Amino acid sequence: MPELVPDVHRGIDPADQSLSGWRGKLRTGENLLITVVLLAMMLVPILNSVLRKLFGTGLSGSSVITQSLVLVVGMLGGAVAARDGRLLSLSTVRGVLKGRWKEAALVYSNGFALAVTVLLAAAGLMYVRSVRPLGKVLLYGVPEWVLQMVLPVGFAVIAIRIAWRAASGKIGVGIAIGIAAAIIAIGVFQPVLPENLVVPALGLLVIAAALGAPIFSVLGGAAVILFWGEYSPISSIALDHYQMVVNPSLAAIPLFTLAGYFLAEGGASRRLIAVFQGLVGGLRGGPAILTALVCAFFTSFTGASGVTILALGGLLMPVLLSAGYSERNTVGLLTGAGSLGLLFPPALPMILYAIVASQSLGAGVSIEEIFLGGLIPSFVLVALVAAWGVAQAPKSAEKIPFDAAATGRAAWEAKWELLLPVVALVSLFGGFATPVEAAALTALYALVVETVIYRDLKPFRDVPRVMAECGLLVGGVLLILGVAIGFTNYLVFAQVPDLAVEWVQANVESRWKFLLMLNAFLLVVGALMDIYSAIVVVVPLIVPVGIAMGINPIHLGIIFLANMELGYLTPPVGMNLFLSAYRFDKPVPMVMRSVIPMFVVLLIGVLLITYIPALTTTLPEWFR
Repeated sequence: MPELVPDVHRGIDPADQSLSGWRGKLRTGENLLITVVLLAMMLVPILNSVLRKLFGTGLSGSSVITQSLVLVVGMLGGAVAARDGRLLSLSTVRGVLKGRWKEAALVYSNGFALAVTVLLAAAGLMYVRSVRPLGKVLLYGVPEWVLQMVLPVGFAVIAIRIAWRAASGKIGVGIAIGIAAAIIAIGVFQPVLPENLVVPALGLLVIAAALGAPIFSVLGGAAVILFWGEYSPISSIALDHYQMVVNPSLAAIPLFTLAGYFLAEGGASRRLIAVFQGLVGGLRGGPAILTALVCAFFTSFTGASGVTILALGGLLMPVLLSAGYSERNTVGLLTGAGSLGLLFPPALPMILYAIVASQSLGAGVSIEEIFLGGLIPSFVLVALVAAWGVAQAPKSAEKIPFDAAATGRAAWEAKWELLLPVVALVSLFGGFATPVEAAALTALYALVVETVIYRDLKPFRDVPRVMAECGLLVGGVLLILGVAIGFTNYLVFAQVPDLAVEWVQANVESRWKFLLMLNAFLLVVGALMDIYSAIVVVVPLIVPVGIAMGINPIHLGIIFLANMELGYLTPPVGMNLFLSAYRFDKPVPMVMRSVIPMFVVLLIGVLLITYIPALTTTLPEWFR
C-alpha cells in the first residue's frame, strides 16, 4: 500500500546497495540520525511521565521537544525516502509500461515533482523569512525560526534527490530538470494570467500523478496551483505544514508505528501464529480464523496492511494451503485480512482522524473516544471475515485436535507480545499517560521485548536498521500529511464545506439516505486516494455535513475508516492488490478476482456499521 511500504515498482537501486566513500558515509549518517531522533522521541515523553508521577512536575518543555522531533523525523525520513527512490506513489503505471514509454513516464512525472518540490522549498523559505522578525523563542533560548528552517532545507534536499533519480540516464535527467525549470519559470514570470492556467496546470498534474509522481508532490502541487491562481502567497502552505506536523497528538503516529515495526521485524509473527493456531486450529476453518486474528493484531500496531501482508503472508499461506484451501481463496483471504485491524486501537488512521476531525468545525473527537468507538465494529469485521473463511473450509480437511498443553506453552512463550495491547490501552485509559506517552511506552516495551527478552533483534545491528526503515516510511507519510493540509485549507478558504452543507440540507431529506450517499462517495474516495491523504483532505469536508445531519462524529469516523478499509481492495489505488501480487508472485488480475468475495464480506460489514450506530457509540457513551 502506498502509506507505509515502498514503491515496489522501483525499489532500491542495486547500485546504491554497494555505495562506498562519502555517499556510503552519508547514508550511514542519515540512518543513524533517524535512529537517534526516534529514540529521543520515545524517551522524552516517558521521562516526562515518570518525573510527573514522582515529583508532580514533568520535564520542562517536553511536549515542545517531542513536537520538534516529529518535524525533524518527518523531513529527514522524506529525504531518505527520496535518496532510496521510495517516495510514496499511488500509480502502478510504471510497472506496466516498458522501454521508452516507461522512461518517458519517469522523466515527466519526476520533472513535475521536482518543480513542485522546489516551489515547496521556496514556500518554506518565504514562511521562515516572514516569521523570523517576530523573534519567537521555541525553548531554552532557541529561536523558533531555527526549527522552521527544517522545512525549506528538507524540501531542498528532497528536490536534489528527485533530480538525481529523475531518469536512468543523464539525458533524461536533463530533460526532467528542463521540465521543472519551465514550470517554475511560468509560475514566476507569469506570461499568462494565473487564473487562465489553473485548469490546464491541474490537468498536467493529474497526468503526472497517473504516471507515478509522489503523492506529496501531487497534493502539494494542487495547493500551489490553486493558491497561485488566487494570487495568494504560497508561504501559507508551509505554515499549514508546520502547524500540522507539530500538532501535540501527532507524535503518537510514529511511536505506535515504531512499536509495530519492532514486532514485525522480531519473531512476534511466529509466536503469535502458534498461539492462535493452538486456540482455533482444531475448529472447522481454524486456519482462516487464525489468519483474521493475527492480521488484525499486527495491523492495529503497524497501521499498514501492506506491512502485515509482507510480514505474515509467507507464514500464513502454507498454513492455509496445507489445510486444503484453494490458492485463489488463500490469496483472497490474505489480501483482504491485511486491512483488518484499522479499527482496533491503537491503529494510526484512528489517531489521525481524531486530530483532523477535532480541527474541523464543531467536532470534538478525542483519541480515547475514537479508540472505544472502533472496538465493536472491529470485532464485527473480523467475525465476518472469519465466518467466510469457515464457510470456504474444505469439509475433508484434517482437523487438528486441541492440545491444551501445547497451546499453553505457546501462549506462555508469546506472553510478553500478547501483553502489548494491554500496555497500550491500560496506560491510555487508566489515566497513567497521555496518548503520546502511551505510544512512547508501547514502543519502548516492544523494543525491550524483542531485544532483551526474546533477543530476536540485536541492539547494535538490527535496531538501527529497523528504526531507520520506520523513520523512512513515517517520513513519507508525514510529508503527505503536511502538504495535504495546505490543499485542505484552500478548500476551506473556498468555502467548499459550507457549500456542501447547504447542498445536502437542501437536497437530502433523510439521514439514512445521506449515509447511503456517504458510503458511495467514500468508496470512490477509497478507490482514488490513500487513507492518510483521504483523512486530511476529505474529513474536513464531511464532518460539518455529518454534524448538520445529526451524525455523531465518532460514528462518522468509524464509517469513514471502514470504507477506507475497502479502499485497500479497490483498484486503482487498492495497493493491497499490488502488494499481494508482489508478495505471492501472482498476476494482479488473478489477485483482483480472488478478493471479490472478501470485498463483498467487508462491504456487508460497512453497511452494518453504518446503519447500526450503537455498534460504534455504545462504548464511548458508557465510558463517558
